[in-house]
Amino acid sequence: METKQEIPTKLADQANIGNQTKQHKVILTITILYTILILYFMFLGFGRIGASEVVHEYTFIYIPDEFLKFPKMADFQHFTLMDLVGLGNLVAFIPFGILIPLLYRIRFVKFISLFFLSILVLETLQMLTFLGSFDINDAIQNSIGASIGYCAYKIGFRTKDVWKNLVVAGTSVVILSIAVLGLSEIIDRSFFTKIEGPDQALNELREKTGNTSMSKDLQSFIIGGEEVVPKLNVYGSEGKQIKKYTYMMGNKEIIISGHCGIPDHMDDDGAVTFSWDGNEFSLSDVCRPTENEKNQPHDFQVPLNRVHELTITVEGNEKLWDVTFKKMKYWWN
Repeated sequence: METKQEIPTKLADQANIGNQTKQHKVILTITILYTILILYFMFLGFGRIGASEVVHEYTFIYIPDEFLKFPKMADFQHFTLMDLVGLGNLVAFIPFGILIPLLYRIRFVKFISLFFLSILVLETLQMLTFLGSFDINDAIQNSIGASIGYCAYKIGFRTKDVWKNLVVAGTSVVILSIAVLGLSEIIDRSFFTKIEGPDQALNELREKTGNTSMSKDLQSFIIGGEEVVPKLNVYGSEGKQIKKYTYMMGNKEIIISGHCGIPDHMDDDGAVTFSWDGNEFSLSDVCRPTENEKNQPHDFQVPLNRVHELTITVEGNEKLWDVTFKKMKYWWN
């Protein structure tokens, strides 16, 4: 038979168990909803459905070639959302490092091992469905984010005060993220700084349409009263309004260089655009003469990051010639 002193204690224990059950259900619901959100962005977001319709080759990167970086000032001159991908891959997966240990008691080694394997499965599914690529860099960045979350959980959730735990864990996330980004920048500079490879003529690659070398029967033309004699290749609209040339670059970081201009006695109605994997860069301002400037050939050099499929669109009377590219390589290559 229970004593009067035991009854309040038992009621308090039952209330505590009820609160824990409610908290567990809330955390589980948040985890499921957040997982659905992440899966949406991994498989459906950022225009992946439309991109998958034009991709017919599996893309995979199985050797790490970058870590995490803060965008540099130079990056903001041509800033795109791609410059935040590495940071997003880190931040978006931090919550899993907090939510999963709150649901299940699990040691770090087991947690991060299962998490990394799960990310590899998702990366493989992205590749097989043409809704993305298998990228080991993404898997590493996702796992680093989850690790930060797990460490923040261990530091922050030590008391029964939920709000205090959240504040400490949130502060820990910020401090650990800055520390990881700083360390990653040092690692990247030390081991993952690329150097320029040798020049290769762009026409050495086979076009996606199957066209072969363009180095035969290269005709000269006049720009600014001087004869231009191409040595490697010439890209033009060939009498059409628009002409496109597409090459598969193997998801490499490249620097593309060459010369451009509009031949004399032709209207200045030309344009050249480089397009790659959702990005675009126009050479029009570089290649055509500005007001009061004498018509003349112009040199260009454009760095392109992570290029899988490169399309050069030439419009009107614009011409490119002796176009080359360099692949950026690591010192160990």
